[in-house]
Amino acid sequence: MNATVNAVLFKSKTLSNGEHPLMIRICKDNKKKYKSLGISVHPNYWDFEKSKPKRNCPRREQILNLINEKTKEYSEQIFEFKTTSKEFTATSLVDKVNSPLNAKTINELFLVQISRLEKEKRKGYALSNIQVLNSLLIFNGHLDIYFSDIDLSWLKRYEAHLREKGLAENTIGIRFRTLRAIYNVAIEEKIVKPEYYPFKTYKVSKLHQETVKRSITKLDVERIISYKTDRAYTQLAIDLFYFSYLSGGINFVDISYLTESNIIDQRLVYTRRKTKKLIKIPIQDKASEIVLKYKQQDNPYLFPILSTFHKTDVQKANRIHKVLAIINKGLKGIGEELNLPIDLTTYVARHTYATVLKRSGVNTSIISESLGHSSEKITQIYLDSFENSQIDEAMKNLL
Repeated sequence: MNATVNAVLFKSKTLSNGEHPLMIRICKDNKKKYKSLGISVHPNYWDFEKSKPKRNCPRREQILNLINEKTKEYSEQIFEFKTTSKEFTATSLVDKVNSPLNAKTINELFLVQISRLEKEKRKGYALSNIQVLNSLLIFNGHLDIYFSDIDLSWLKRYEAHLREKGLAENTIGIRFRTLRAIYNVAIEEKIVKPEYYPFKTYKVSKLHQETVKRSITKLDVERIISYKTDRAYTQLAIDLFYFSYLSGGINFVDISYLTESNIIDQRLVYTRRKTKKLIKIPIQDKASEIVLKYKQQDNPYLFPILSTFHKTDVQKANRIHKVLAIINKGLKGIGEELNLPIDLTTYVARHTYATVLKRSGVNTSIISESLGHSSEKITQIYLDSFENSQIDEAMKNLL
């Protein structure tokens, strides 16, 4: 049976002033459900045959607009139920249309989201949300506003604000993608209605520019590992750079957490902390030599970055951040002395790993050009789909 929606004057209840409540009546499967519109009308001003206020009814236009607005909401929800083949009753229809939004300000949801991400140990993404929250507070002065207040004009003003601050195009893009992501969370949690979504008009995809390639040649890698130094941290910087290059471009954070348990049958097996993907790659002989060089009896970690002293996640994160800064400072100095075309960092090893393999003719379906950028997850999926022997053969091109 089709559902019907119409306005009725509820004569079963009479108020002290003689008026009756104005209701929306939903009929479905021989059952009726009434929902008050929050106003009342005197029966002298109501046309019971046409179910609408008479011409002489006070506030007639406002009452008609309210009736039309509410009946439209119910009709649209009925249409959505039908197009998605969902069963519903008169009661469930009323509940769906009138389910209250969770009143949360932008500031409140950001704080909830940051706490949620930190509990999930997604510290990088949590930090990105913190950065955007602070940026928005500087821009708007406060965030005690609702998501429905963010419209096209607001987003354009925020973009102009970021440009005035001198932020790079890709940095602005990250800010907006994070803001868009939390807006989507607000919609999912019924904090804001989907029709307010401003990113249908404001296209975040425009905020992107190609970044300068961060890779060097195989010859440059040889010059780096041949660099002579008597400083322990500088030598550690060289060794970690080379280990990353030889080990599938493993990033510094993942290197920091490696222990002997990550070496299984001459393969390096670990789960990327960023993507949660399981990585299995062969350990090159030179990489094994580097591991052996730093082996310590009292430290379960392969490299002297973390130790048993660092117990909490905060201690570990702070330590990794501190050591990474020292390592990158050492690499930058080496790069300047060798007149390398780019600033040398640990991340250059990751890009160089992919670039050297590609230049050696390795199939891009095994190692794609954009390793470490937006297609990184796709690259890992490709890696997973090949036999170990194929990856082993490909990595021989690194030496």
